[in-house]
Amino acid sequence: MRKRTKAREYALKMLYAIDISKETPKEYIDLFWQNNEETDLEIKAFANSLVLGVSNNRDRIDKLISKHATNWQLKRMAVIDRNILRFASYELLFIQDIPPKVSINEAIDIAKKYGEEDSGKFVNGVLDKINKTEGKK
Repeated sequence: MRKRTKAREYALKMLYAIDISKETPKEYIDLFWQNNEETDLEIKAFANSLVLGVSNNRDRIDKLISKHATNWQLKRMAVIDRNILRFASYELLFIQDIPPKVSINEAIDIAKKYGEEDSGKFVNGVLDKINKTEGKK
């Protein structure tokens, strides 16, 4: 598994836990790594940057997801899908060195792995709209 893929999966796990536990991102990041055996600092750094980036921009990201997830309320989405959309939207909007296609494809793969049967299609549709209207040029 590639380093950034692994980091995205860790970020999803942290964002999921933060979403349902309401702990602060910093508290949860520390707790997560205490209970995880990952030693690669590059993976940890990228995962942490996604979690903190989403947390620091969550209002903007959630508004965009809500705007582009036609007929879906954010709070009614599956927690997994919602948090995949959050970290991938963060990548699309704020991380310049990752091509949008890579962010979207990674998110789709993770949605297929961790989400429900239609999660990949749902994530693809929302991220494609966000990328076309809001993404980095």
